[in-house]
Amino acid sequence: MLIRKEQDLNAIQTEVFDILIGYNDEEKQALKKRASRRALEARRAIERHMEERNLTRHVDTDAWLDEA
Repeated sequence: MLIRKEQDLNAIQTEVFDILIGYNDEEKQALKKRASRRALEARRAIERHMEERNLTRHVDTDAWLDEA
């Protein structure tokens, strides 16, 4: 349903239109939040991987086992 600019809207049409616009805005915000959450999880996974890699380089597992 297209509404022309010249057409006057009654109160119900205006309210429905505002609700639809608000719903679209909420959906956009939800999508942004999900994208941000995925990016944060990916960044944390990369950091964990890099930390584990650095630790394995600096820790000689054979030396640890010999002491036990």
